[in-house]
Amino acid sequence: MKPSALCMGLQPARRVLAFATAAAVSLSAAGCAGLKDQYAASADAQQRKAAEAAADTKAGASVDTQATYLRLVEQMQKEDLWFASLAHIDALEQRWSVSPESSRARAEALRQTGQAAAAETAYKRLMGTPLESAGYRGLGLLAGARGNYAEAVQLLSQAQRRTPTDALLLSDLGYAQLRAGQIDQARLPLMQALQLRPDSTQAQANLALYLEVTNQRDQATALMDANRMSETTRMAVREAAQQLRAPGGLAAPIVAAAPASTRGEPIVAPLALKPSRWTGAGSTRTAIQTNPPASNAEAPFSPNSIPRGTP
Repeated sequence: MKPSALCMGLQPARRVLAFATAAAVSLSAAGCAGLKDQYAASADAQQRKAAEAAADTKAGASVDTQATYLRLVEQMQKEDLWFASLAHIDALEQRWSVSPESSRARAEALRQTGQAAAAETAYKRLMGTPLESAGYRGLGLLAGARGNYAEAVQLLSQAQRRTPTDALLLSDLGYAQLRAGQIDQARLPLMQALQLRPDSTQAQANLALYLEVTNQRDQATALMDANRMSETTRMAVREAAQQLRAPGGLAAPIVAAAPASTRGEPIVAPLALKPSRWTGAGSTRTAIQTNPPASNAEAPFSPNSIPRGTP
């Protein structure tokens, strides 16, 4: 093949590997002399550069709409890149201005990075917007983090009235009610949460906590067995229930065993008022039918009370 043909063959590569333009120009200026050797030497480096630039490419030239950029930010937050997401939210709002969606993303990132006051301000910006429920939920989570569970219940109830089928919100509400001493009221949202999202480890753990607190230990064990909860999770649920049953336990912070991803260190945090990463939950979908215990007595248990869901 003639050198000129080789040079023409570089054109598609230049379009795909835009970041390698300088190298391609130098090859052209040299008349493609020694092209094969130079290309072989630089191919690996170019691939490494492409991988390193992938994130910047997604967040840069290829992100040409506000919706696309918001999806990128949401994905970063799903991966717990909260600090990095704040930088991208700044860039997004500089380019497309502030929106309810960007305000919600900012509020979540601020809360997750320990900036409670700024997060509260951001959540309040959502009032009167289509994302008002997210604003109330965030404010409720902040109240729970301060240990003010009565206020958390009020705010989470406001959120639940606006989005009544949000399973994780229902789980948060039920947990806040447990901590506020509203044990009977907690049963309904916790049962709803599990039946709406039977694969949610957060919903499973919080219902197990309710069952333990109300002395329905057989049902709690059945729920944890059916969902293959790890021993660490079981211990966290039982210790939390023990603390809630203790005098003054409702006002005291619950020390939950940390998942493996936090290097096994204990954390002081609610079971649900913070993203939960319970480990060891299997794929079995389970819904337990429970009744409020009479006189705080242990309710009878039947294997038939655990209808299996579809995988």
